[in-house]
Amino acid sequence: MKLICKQSDLANALNIVQKAISSKTTLPILTGVLLEARNGTLKLTGNDLSIGIEKSIEANTIEEGITVVSSRIFGDFVRKLPNSDVEIIMEDNKLSIQCMKSHIDLVTYDAIEYPELPKVDESNAFSINKQLFKNMIRQTIFATSQDETRPILTGSYFEIANQEMTMVAIDGFRVAIRKAQLNTPIETKIVIPAKTLSEINKILGSSDDNEHINIFVTDKNILFKIDDIKIVSRLLEGEYVKYSQMIPNEFKTTIEINTADLLNGIERVSLLAKEGKNNSIKLSIKDNTLEISSIVEIGMANDEIPLKLEGNTLDIGFNPKYLIDVLKVIDSEVIYMEFLANISPCIIKPQNNDNYTYLVLPVRIPNN
Repeated sequence: MKLICKQSDLANALNIVQKAISSKTTLPILTGVLLEARNGTLKLTGNDLSIGIEKSIEANTIEEGITVVSSRIFGDFVRKLPNSDVEIIMEDNKLSIQCMKSHIDLVTYDAIEYPELPKVDESNAFSINKQLFKNMIRQTIFATSQDETRPILTGSYFEIANQEMTMVAIDGFRVAIRKAQLNTPIETKIVIPAKTLSEINKILGSSDDNEHINIFVTDKNILFKIDDIKIVSRLLEGEYVKYSQMIPNEFKTTIEINTADLLNGIERVSLLAKEGKNNSIKLSIKDNTLEISSIVEIGMANDEIPLKLEGNTLDIGFNPKYLIDVLKVIDSEVIYMEFLANISPCIIKPQNNDNYTYLVLPVRIPNN
């Protein structure tokens, strides 16, 4: 192998594929990045057996070849190089990297031992606007579970039916549901690991609104194509929670309130709530005011936000994190909050938008 490429292209590609390289693996070769020089390109691959990422860059491939090199050392060295041409030469089991006056030699692994990415049939395919997909991830992924004893909830449920795509995340305390119209005849129900969606969210970055991501689905794997990047991920197996049965269809209290005002008020009061044993806040809904309060051993805090009320007054408690998380991702200036009782779930929706629904369970507060 012998090639020349730009330092900026190589560093950018490494930043992307390293998202699929685990530092905790028991297989040393999986700590490496696969380098393959062919036909004027250098393809880099990272793979931790649950997610694999490929990225290709332009290169002057003087001699074709393939090898695996330590991802951490190679990546750190390349990122610290000057913005100039990088020469990479493979001889025997040694990879030499040269850029201007900087040089390093690294021992390599045998590429034959590197696991191939799963093959994904590309017939079952659809595309979606990058910015829309990024928003769907952003508005749901925070509600996926961190509890490995229920692996199915560590991913997001992904359903396409009747030209509508639904993404759902549940962690046992809250449910986030985001829908979007999709021009495709495909119908599917899968669960994608949250880690995969998180890495895709980072890769998408600030994508142009008019660009699309291509997605290919099989029974066990899913493939995302973003420009010259390929991301292959395993799917989670098992039956997902019947989330639609969790959404109440009856309410006795509905409020309309400014999103930013509510977020700021909760964040202020939660500064004190974090010092308490239960880390909870109390919402007192009155005729034209929402009072947010917290009383703990070292003091008390309260804030008031104007609202429009339909129905009954109510006192209800919440873990403030579960409200702050959703208020940070809702794009609407105004939201609706719907309640049945102080022991029943609360539903939060953006004003004039039926594509997003958030359910959060209350906590008990003193003197209910």
